[in-house]
Amino acid sequence: MESLEGTIDVVHPEVRAHINSLVSALGGFSADDDGRYVLGDSAMEVLRDIKKWIRFYDEKTNRMDVARCLAEANIVDGDLLHILATWPENATDNKFRARAALACFEIMVPLTWPLERDLDQMTVNHHRHLPVLQLAQVGYKCAIINFDAAQILHTAVRVALPSMALSRNERSSRDDGTIKLVLLFLRNIAMISPPLGVKYDGDESQISRSALIDAFSYQDILLTLLTIASNIGEDFNQEGIIVMEIIFHLVKRVDVAKLFMDDKQLGKAKSNELTAMMSKEAAMHRPYNRKAPSRHNRWGTMIWVDRGDGKVSTVTGQDALLDAATRQHKMDNSKVYRPPRRPRKDEMEPKDLGPPVSPNSRARQQLKAFVEEFLDSGFNPLFQHVRKNIDEQKDYVFEYHPRQFFYLVSWFLEAERMRKKAAKDRKSANEDIGSFNLVAAVLNQQTFITLNRSIGDSLESKRWQELCAAMRCFTQILLTVQEMSESGNEEDEEIAENILSRIFYEEETHDRIANIARDYKDQGFEYLDACTELTHTYLRVLEAYSKQNVDMQVRSRRRVRKKKAAKVTGEDEENPVEEEDESENDQASAERTSRERKFDFNRFMARFTPQGVVDTFVKFTKYYQDLDASQLKRAHRYFYRIAFKQNMSVMLFRVDIIQLFYSIIKGQEPLDKSSTMYKEWEELVKQILKKCIRKIEERPQLIIEMLFSKINATAHYLEYGYEKQTLSTSQPKPAAELEFRHIVERDQQVAIAVSVLLDKNLGDHVNWVKGQLSDAETERRAWETAEKAILSVEGAENNGEQQNEENPPAKETPTISVRPDNDARRTAVFKNPHLRLLMKLVGFERLVPRVDETPESAWVIPSHITADQIQDSLDLINKAEFNPPTFEDGKLAEDQLRRKTAPRKKAVFDDDDGIDDDDDEILFPAGGPTTRKVADEFLDKPKKTRRRRRRGSDAESVTEEQLEEKEQARREREKAKARRFKSDLFVHASDDESDDDGERWAEFYANEEKIRQRQNAAAHGAVAVTTSAAPKPIEKRKVQALLSDDSDNDDDLILPQESDDDSSKPHVNGDDDEENGASGMDDTPPSSNPHAGSASSAKRRRLSKEPSVSAAVQEEQPSTADVDTDMEDADDEDLPASKSIARRRPRARAGFLVDSSDEE
Repeated sequence: MESLEGTIDVVHPEVRAHINSLVSALGGFSADDDGRYVLGDSAMEVLRDIKKWIRFYDEKTNRMDVARCLAEANIVDGDLLHILATWPENATDNKFRARAALACFEIMVPLTWPLERDLDQMTVNHHRHLPVLQLAQVGYKCAIINFDAAQILHTAVRVALPSMALSRNERSSRDDGTIKLVLLFLRNIAMISPPLGVKYDGDESQISRSALIDAFSYQDILLTLLTIASNIGEDFNQEGIIVMEIIFHLVKRVDVAKLFMDDKQLGKAKSNELTAMMSKEAAMHRPYNRKAPSRHNRWGTMIWVDRGDGKVSTVTGQDALLDAATRQHKMDNSKVYRPPRRPRKDEMEPKDLGPPVSPNSRARQQLKAFVEEFLDSGFNPLFQHVRKNIDEQKDYVFEYHPRQFFYLVSWFLEAERMRKKAAKDRKSANEDIGSFNLVAAVLNQQTFITLNRSIGDSLESKRWQELCAAMRCFTQILLTVQEMSESGNEEDEEIAENILSRIFYEEETHDRIANIARDYKDQGFEYLDACTELTHTYLRVLEAYSKQNVDMQVRSRRRVRKKKAAKVTGEDEENPVEEEDESENDQASAERTSRERKFDFNRFMARFTPQGVVDTFVKFTKYYQDLDASQLKRAHRYFYRIAFKQNMSVMLFRVDIIQLFYSIIKGQEPLDKSSTMYKEWEELVKQILKKCIRKIEERPQLIIEMLFSKINATAHYLEYGYEKQTLSTSQPKPAAELEFRHIVERDQQVAIAVSVLLDKNLGDHVNWVKGQLSDAETERRAWETAEKAILSVEGAENNGEQQNEENPPAKETPTISVRPDNDARRTAVFKNPHLRLLMKLVGFERLVPRVDETPESAWVIPSHITADQIQDSLDLINKAEFNPPTFEDGKLAEDQLRRKTAPRKKAVFDDDDGIDDDDDEILFPAGGPTTRKVADEFLDKPKKTRRRRRRGSDAESVTEEQLEEKEQARREREKAKARRFKSDLFVHASDDESDDDGERWAEFYANEEKIRQRQNAAAHGAVAVTTSAAPKPIEKRKVQALLSDDSDNDDDLILPQESDDDSSKPHVNGDDDEENGASGMDDTPPSSNPHAGSASSAKRRRLSKEPSVSAAVQEEQPSTADVDTDMEDADDEDLPASKSIARRRPRARAGFLVDSSDEE
């Protein structure tokens, strides 16, 4: 089909012909029946066919041809709405009309489904159809909410009402699908809005938010939403996410403050807004009118401006004659600057929010009543349920749902505060306004965990819209908790104290707020506004809380030890002796990173003084012409903190910042003087400029630094005149202890240690050790000689007197001090591992080994080392110097050493104080009653530990390509999830007589019939076989054993293996049942599912197995043990033969037969 212009049709002619024929056969207006709409003879079949075309042509092939044809055929306004109007209110029992209405909504839901522009998957077909379909959806919305013949939205609820009336346990999948279909239809209607950049030809007031709210209120949709929200979790489950979406599209961008104003307050607020806008307009015209041309000076002007050095510039226009500033401004504007071309970035503003909405008086009252009732009854259950679904990452939770959740939480928290404020203004101060328990579901610890996780994930994956919503939510939570603490209610104040203590206790939260404020780049004004608002509110609430709680403590969860990255060098990996060993101080390191410390607000505020945070607020202040009083106050308070409370005003001494401050007060377009914040800004700018001038006079180098951003060290020097002194609080650690790779004799050990020092040109250390040994040998030998002489003299004199007395104890040999000859030697004794190894080999020891070693620790030669031992050590060193050892394969002496592994100590954390550690006690010995199974072996594998990457570390950071791949994979998962969600959109059971899934159901029923026939045949065969074999007592013994041993076991549900005799015979195997029932497993009810663990299915599988089992029993020869059972079962021989027919099969576990006791 070709259009009038002769262009080619964008839709295939056959597709358009089929769709038009279906729409024509659907029905029409009858002249014989007063012009009313009359359904066609096969209207239900036509509706099913249209649904098939949408499903199998548009959705399966990713095209929009059918939707385009249906839009041009006007099926919604011309047919479907009139079909719904034929179902009157009092005809609730008319099943045909109800089925027709449900079929209509199954068509309207995909037609009104939100259209998204995915540039990666869009084809030419999408570019052709999307603008047309977007306008068509706006037309659908206008027709549905303004249809006069019937209440379409109310009819949708009537379709789902029978299913909603059932309890949650009694609903079928068809009932759940019907409820979801109707809610999605309401979601689509609330979500449709005119596309940006396209002018809507109709009356926009008929599709405005006011019209939508009025239609929802008049047709009882708001009551339906309240009912579902208040009963979520009990009678409804998945519907909570869709209800949240509907409420989001009802209240987004609605001013909460105006919503709870009465008519008088609203009128006053609007008049103040008009006055402010007129004042702003006058302020914009004032500078222009002061220098505007008049009719007397319209002559052209061209002047030359002398720039010095004989250079001039040409400036045109008479305004260049006014003053030098105007001439400079015109010269700057005339410069041709071509910035580097960058790829266009995505719009950072929330796309699903749209422009601000101002509902009319009627819609405002309706929305206000709905919000109040929702806060009273549905807020806590709905948002608690949605938060759980988000945490569990359900399949029906998409990427945009957390963003909507946080936005709604912030909106309703602000609404609750505004409602209390309005109620407080109406009531006297003595009356109780009420508690905050109506919003308690979002003020618990679980919500804070979800919020912190979302903020962290959004920062990592750069999802700025979700981060913006989370920041808004966090801000409103802080404001609500602060209002609770000031409410005067003791219970609310106690709860607020507890909430603030939990929020401010974690240092990770403080770091995250500072990082968000510092890392702003170009995410858009909405993100910038949310970021600065959160920073301002967080600092204000934290400052007030820290003043009330002077002993406030914060804790860091960083319990990971600091590991230095291995340096990539050409050295051998087996010789890492130059690295520092920190394993000995694991306990101290872990304690240091998790220890609680007293909170200092001034120290925390120093995190907001770096240039990045200052630049964020400077970018926010550049919009001073468009900021309201609260936003101007926000920026003013931050700059005041920096300049006067933190004494870091030099961070503001930059040319562009000074120019901005000057422009706010005295510039070409200054701040309006009638603004409430003008006086405060004027005083702030004046004081900052005074400090800048005084600082320049004090330190002239600031003139140069005003051109650049400042790091903290530079700012500290400019502010105080000296560099910041940092004292190291960490205690130095001695060198790593070394050991020998192989077991060698002591002389070889000394030779290796001496050779390593000589190879490193450290012979002076060897000479120093030799000198200490030589002096010690002389001193120790002199002492030993003197002791021998004294003992010999005293022994000769007192020989006769002390014969009968015990010998006196010998005097203790004094230790000999080892003294470094200079500071370099003292440092080497502490830091050089090879020198320390040689010292220990020759017998040097620390004086107090139990105390932590420091560079000033004393070394001695202990008393138990004799002069001969010292001389031996000295001889070994001399020998090693003149005859160094050699090794195989040309290895060096250094290769014979390695770092000694220090024992790892358990860290004692502060939060473990007072808790007895009994982990070392063996509670359950190995091999006890609870032995581990083979399937649990994976629990023994070492767990992967996540290492926190620290700033400035040498670890490889994630590249942009990796982030892009991760983001692409996440988008693919979201698209797949959305396709699965939409594919399950249709109510399959609504077409009782349809053949939508005929092939699938036909195959399922055929398989069921085959299984049933095989079971009947197997049962008859079992009757015949067991009747002839009934007199044999051996079978009765097995029957009794099985019946008595099978009652409390579920293992009999596992089919036994076939015997060798039965393997060659045709039989009915349980695996066949599983294969035959696999095709219908998903849609089979529990009563007919072959995999269900019910009694009927277990019985059916047992009967199907009995022919082969009974045959095996007949061929089996009775053993001697079986003969002994004849006397025991003599009383049972008169049992009827039917008893043996119902005999259960042998028990089996994991596929192995479990024989009875008489066959052992």
